[in-house]
Amino acid sequence: MKILHTSDWHLGSTLHGRKRYEEYVQFLDWLIERIRYEKIDILLIAGDIFDTTTPSNRAQELYYHFLNRVAVIPGLQVIITAGNHDSPSLLNAPKALLRQLRIHVIGSITSDVTEEVFTLQSEDGSQSLIVCAVPYLRDRDVRRTEPGESIEDKVKNMQEGIREHYREVWAAAESIRRESGSTIPVIAMGHLFLNGCQPTVDDGVRDLYIGNLAGIDANTIVQGFDYLALGHLHKPCIVGNNPSYRYCGSPLPMGFGEAGQEKKVLIINFPDDQEKTIREIGIPCFRELKQIKGDLSSIEAEIQDLCRRDQKVWIEVIIESEFNASSIQIRLRELVENSPVEILKILNKPLMEKALRGMEEGENLGDLDTTEVFSRCLDANKIPDEERVDLLNLYREILVAVQEADRYVE
Repeated sequence: MKILHTSDWHLGSTLHGRKRYEEYVQFLDWLIERIRYEKIDILLIAGDIFDTTTPSNRAQELYYHFLNRVAVIPGLQVIITAGNHDSPSLLNAPKALLRQLRIHVIGSITSDVTEEVFTLQSEDGSQSLIVCAVPYLRDRDVRRTEPGESIEDKVKNMQEGIREHYREVWAAAESIRRESGSTIPVIAMGHLFLNGCQPTVDDGVRDLYIGNLAGIDANTIVQGFDYLALGHLHKPCIVGNNPSYRYCGSPLPMGFGEAGQEKKVLIINFPDDQEKTIREIGIPCFRELKQIKGDLSSIEAEIQDLCRRDQKVWIEVIIESEFNASSIQIRLRELVENSPVEILKILNKPLMEKALRGMEEGENLGDLDTTEVFSRCLDANKIPDEERVDLLNLYREILVAVQEADRYVE
């Protein structure tokens, strides 16, 4: 039985205001071709199908058009779980209809855990697989609140809630396996942050769980799963040096921090009476992102070289010397005029470093992120070091709660 693992499509995402629908069309066309070529039996999509909880009509059209196309592939079954960017209600709305097309959707935690556990057979019925389809688990889904609990207590209780949920789906899978009287492989899906992998800078991954303080130890949730199909991190990653615990990463680079990073899907094969195999399949680059750093002369030379290649490229420029912002922007944009090269962002590194050193004359609040602004407030009020950690943690919790409220639409 062949399984293809993908995640973090973020349909509808933009990069510095540029729409990316053309890239998504190319990726989805490529994915369907790969599914047919590899004769895939099961497609796993591990969360963050959309970039926001209120995706555009065009993003939804891409999603449903893709599902319509894969539904006619003989024998293919699809399991989709929600990520932290997805609206559970939006994904769940057509689940009964999609089930008739062998497409199973789990948009949110279920009241009966067995509804997240699927037994799947290949087209000839000769092989089967159990999939524990766990969606993104929100704080309110898994944590019991206690009066007067500290930040540490909240993190601990949340982690235990996540572990308990994976224990429950494992127990349900084990029950099915015992009843079958055979050793059926069990795969778990998840959309969460596991210790052992790190997000890429500027990859667009939003904080999970109280400022990312609650990374889970993979060994506490894996139970006896034969494979863990993960979503959330955008860089392909093996968790804890175990090749069976995998983030496949996003199919498109979500930010310039991922420029040049090879994107992948994973194919897991459970042949009859043989050891499973895991293969990485590189995804073509549908539009190049490039991050250019240096002094002005070296940057100009590199941009001119890119223009001569006559290929579509989006650029982030990081100038490492002092410059007049308005005049340099005009100068650089003139270089790419009438070419397929576009400069999406120009950063003044000396200005950024100056902002981090403290409040200087002429500093712009827009140069600082929200956590840095709060930290400056603590400095201004001379908050002692022993109180800063708890205050920063509380602030991050509030910030994540606000983000969650913005993303979660019923």
